[in-house]
Amino acid sequence: MGHGGNVIDELTTDHREADEIFGRIEALPPGDARRKELADEAVIELVRHSVAEEMHLYPAVRQYLPDGDSIADKEIEDHSSAERTMKQLESLEADDPDFDRLIGTLMREIRLHVEDEENNLFPRLRAAADAEELDRLGEKVRQAKQTAPTRPHPASPSKPPANKLLAPGTGLVDRARDALTGRGRSS
Repeated sequence: MGHGGNVIDELTTDHREADEIFGRIEALPPGDARRKELADEAVIELVRHSVAEEMHLYPAVRQYLPDGDSIADKEIEDHSSAERTMKQLESLEADDPDFDRLIGTLMREIRLHVEDEENNLFPRLRAAADAEELDRLGEKVRQAKQTAPTRPHPASPSKPPANKLLAPGTGLVDRARDALTGRGRSS
């Protein structure tokens, strides 16, 4: 499954990629340094994905679904919880006693969130919005991921317009830090 297509296809591809990284983490023994490299890779992708959803998917959910406000608020809270976990994980190495606990928590949080989106939110949005709008949102999500932050920022705004204004600048700083440190370039 490649990237492209409507917003649901794009985000579902992201979900599969994150789960594939989680599977690679789970296949390695505790304490293996590659677990940290893969955790960093997962965090980069998850943060970019979350920011894009908050910028474009959840406003559409609010617009198209009668209970969209409560759904979007719940999804954003899921993101906030996962982002707090990612922030704690950020400073730990794979041999830290808290690393395994936190990566396990993150994987559970993300897998539950994905299951809820794919089984509930996505089918409802597909039924409520026309194909052209879903395609337009897919393109907006892809563009947002290109400039989105790559590190967790739990205190950052998660709703428009503030998130749309701040995310590109924060993303630029994060990508510069990643380039300097080599973060996200697994061997």
